[in-house]
Amino acid sequence: MPDYGAGTGLSARLRAAEPIPLDLDLACAPGEILALVGPSGAGKSTALRCVAGLHRPQAGEVCCDGAAWLDTAAGVDLPPHRRAVGLVFQDYALFPHMTALGNVVAAMGHRPWGAREGRARELLALVRLAGLEGRRPAELSGGQQQRVAVARALARDPAVLLLDEPFSAVDRATRRRLQEELAALRRVLSIPVLLVTHDLEEAAALGDRICVVHHGRGLQTAPAAELLARPATAEVARLLDLRNLFRGAVERHDPAAGATFLCWGDRILEATHAPDFAPGEPVDWLVPGAAVVLHRRGRPSAGERENPVPGRVVELLALGEEARVTLDVGDPGGSTLSFAMSLHAARRNGLAPGEDCVVSMLRDGIHLMRRRSRR
Repeated sequence: MPDYGAGTGLSARLRAAEPIPLDLDLACAPGEILALVGPSGAGKSTALRCVAGLHRPQAGEVCCDGAAWLDTAAGVDLPPHRRAVGLVFQDYALFPHMTALGNVVAAMGHRPWGAREGRARELLALVRLAGLEGRRPAELSGGQQQRVAVARALARDPAVLLLDEPFSAVDRATRRRLQEELAALRRVLSIPVLLVTHDLEEAAALGDRICVVHHGRGLQTAPAAELLARPATAEVARLLDLRNLFRGAVERHDPAAGATFLCWGDRILEATHAPDFAPGEPVDWLVPGAAVVLHRRGRPSAGERENPVPGRVVELLALGEEARVTLDVGDPGGSTLSFAMSLHAARRNGLAPGEDCVVSMLRDGIHLMRRRSRR
């Protein structure tokens, strides 16, 4: 298996007020996949272009393996061909008149001519295209074209691999296979990988960490599980499409009980101790659907004593064997509470639009966030 080398990784600090605002700090270690997620126009692809040298921010630095590719203060700005970058575009950008082998060889200008074809064949075998070297792009499926694009990116012997929405142009089944292949491929890559995607599931499946980007700003970077359970702000929670987001205020702390009490309208809720928040401080808070427990009619359980809340079913959506339940819980801001359960259990408990029920919000699931003014 080819050795891609090892180094100190990639770091980037990108700042710009226009034409595309940027206020972004990135760090990606060798062998790590850092996924950039956010809505269209958030600045994700622009960040990749800055690393590749295809776009110049007003200020900032890009450093890879200890070498400065960009340092605006020092007047350093290496052109794209002098940056050891492998870039895979959303539309593949293959040369239509060349074979798969020819496309990969074309990226090997830094190697002696006699060493190119053998290396290109190795890379095509690495991405599972052995035997298809002589086909042109029009003779390949979308997934196969994407594999050629990855092989071509690796043909530059890059110090960093940049993937810009690499699977968006293929069908769902092909996308899943390509995701699995990238997950397997990264085991032999000891270089940083930046993955731009709008698909949170894809980012969570492939990324070691996820950076949430909005309006050119990096709002939070963390592993997927941490990001989904403990978003830094309500803005991050909304961008991740997290439900059950509310507003309240800290009422008091009880360190001995390991609890923080939260005012929510005229209710007091108990959450896990969060001493960083001052009594009286307004907060945003959320509770994941997995921490919402339906009180079973006639069969209460111990867990149902935690933060019991009455509600009325406003929607029950059957999705296969699962029911998505939305409740009106009297939130002062009009927000609803959503959770999922088995369709069988929902029917057994008589849940239907207009029906009343009681749920508990488990204290360990309640997450407080400091309220911040919007920019």
